[in-house]
Amino acid sequence: MAIGIVVVKQFERMVMLQWGKLHRVEGPGFRVVVPPMYSARVVDLRERVRRVPTQKYITSDNVVVDMDFVIYFRIIPEEAEKSILNVENVEQAVIALAVATLRAVTGATTLAAALAERERIGASLQVRLDESTGRWGVKVTAVEINEIDPPPEVKNAMNREKSAAAIKTADITESEGKRQSQINVAEGEKQSAILRAEGERQGEILRAEGDRQASILRAEGFSTALDRIYQVANTVDVKTMSLQYFETLKSLGSSPSTKFIFPMEFTSMLQPFLGLGGGRSQQNNQ
Repeated sequence: MAIGIVVVKQFERMVMLQWGKLHRVEGPGFRVVVPPMYSARVVDLRERVRRVPTQKYITSDNVVVDMDFVIYFRIIPEEAEKSILNVENVEQAVIALAVATLRAVTGATTLAAALAERERIGASLQVRLDESTGRWGVKVTAVEINEIDPPPEVKNAMNREKSAAAIKTADITESEGKRQSQINVAEGEKQSAILRAEGERQGEILRAEGDRQASILRAEGFSTALDRIYQVANTVDVKTMSLQYFETLKSLGSSPSTKFIFPMEFTSMLQPFLGLGGGRSQQNNQ
């Protein structure tokens, strides 16, 4: 209760009553409260932080857990008179309402969800509180769940479940790794076989191509040789052929053979030489 000379600070409001009835709300500055006509209460507008001690709460699956939380709230400047006129102790009222609301929120949540979704529970609690504290001129800005502590036997069971899940996950991961490794090995062998087969096919193609080119070159060489022989043969006259026969007979005569076989064409081959001989005899007779 403020009486006499009062200095209202920047973060405060003063609710002034006249004969017990709301008169006005004073802002910061120098104020004078003259009793018994006037009485006043100063309201702090700064945000308040209150930690609610650990209490037991029951989840929807009937597990008793210990929980504590922190609540952040402040008085709305434009509605500061509500925190004086509508509630006896605004701070106690907000904390009691927060505990009751948290019991309702926890009762609709399983233990697993409560452990996994603390932020969601805090946000839900903040929204529900803010809807109810408006009548007191209070704004709940945040609620933070600090700890959710289940009974020891429940924690042991959860630890065993986590261990089993971890072992299962490890086994699955290991088997998946082995399977993937086998797949990779098989895929590697498959690719290697494909590459070997492709290499062999390319080798066969190259060898066949080489043989074909060699055959073509040999045939072309043989054809060229025949053309050359034919060209040379066309330029050889009868006399040259006859001389070649004589050379051949000379070679045969040097062998130990005692029998000679003359081809029928040999006589015609000698005609040019016989003609030459006859011509010379006629010249000599003349």
